[in-house]
Amino acid sequence: MTVDAMREDAGAMPRSVALLVNPSAGGGRALRALPAVEAELTRLGLEHRTTRTTSLVHAQALAREADDAGRVVATLSGDGLIGAVAGALRGRPAALMAILPGGRGNDFARANGIPCDAVAACGVLVTGVPRALDVGDVDGRTFVGIASLGFDSEANRIANEAPSWMGPMVYAYAALRALARWRPATFDVAVGHDHRTFRGWTVAAANSRAYGGGMLLAPDARLDDGRLDVVLVAPRSRRDFVRSLPRVFKGTHVELDSVTVLRGPEVRIAADRPFTVYADGDPIGELPVTVRAVPGAIHVLLPA
Repeated sequence: MTVDAMREDAGAMPRSVALLVNPSAGGGRALRALPAVEAELTRLGLEHRTTRTTSLVHAQALAREADDAGRVVATLSGDGLIGAVAGALRGRPAALMAILPGGRGNDFARANGIPCDAVAACGVLVTGVPRALDVGDVDGRTFVGIASLGFDSEANRIANEAPSWMGPMVYAYAALRALARWRPATFDVAVGHDHRTFRGWTVAAANSRAYGGGMLLAPDARLDDGRLDVVLVAPRSRRDFVRSLPRVFKGTHVELDSVTVLRGPEVRIAADRPFTVYADGDPIGELPVTVRAVPGAIHVLLPA
């Protein structure tokens, strides 16, 4: 089915939904929201089948099975499960995803205008319009948001080990914890013919605008342009870094001399020491890596 055909069918009711729930997402937030979400789906007249995922691999298998059965694959989770399901469905032209936010950050939902309340987001399954969106690819693995490394590698590791009760505040906590031991690295970055070697803190390849619970790292990134916004961050000192942090939530940090943004369909990244690449909150690769945009790889129900 083409995108146009799916749009024509968008008003056909009822949709059949495979609801994939990550029970640990958001420190149990998704699981706590599940009864109200199921009640809302029933109220909206949506036939649905709920499965609690046990791993990302399990979720991917469930997503493919649901698509084979002609069901909309809805995730009640954080961005990590969304990225995993997108990886399972990318390249399947008839597959359709829906997003019910249930994580700590919910940046993919926020970037697409989906309500951050999971019950309110159920309405998008009724009134939403399918849109073709890009995904990012790190050496064969899929992400939907931002892949980053360097200082972000340590901050992500700390955030993932932090107690769940911290909620979205975990990202600020992790950044401050990582700051204490951080030392700059030398990065080698190539976007097309633009090759940069610089001493700095972070390299990020952004498919979407935000990460870390609302930080607009790449404020001009688009999910449908076939390009990555590659953000190079090189503050002169820890003090400069701390001063710039509040600006990231408005996206105005890109105006600073210490931040460079390149754009292209692919970026090759290496560094003078090992780093784990994180995307959508999870480890996705090790340096050196090639990150690329995959245009129109998934179809997602978004607010009309």
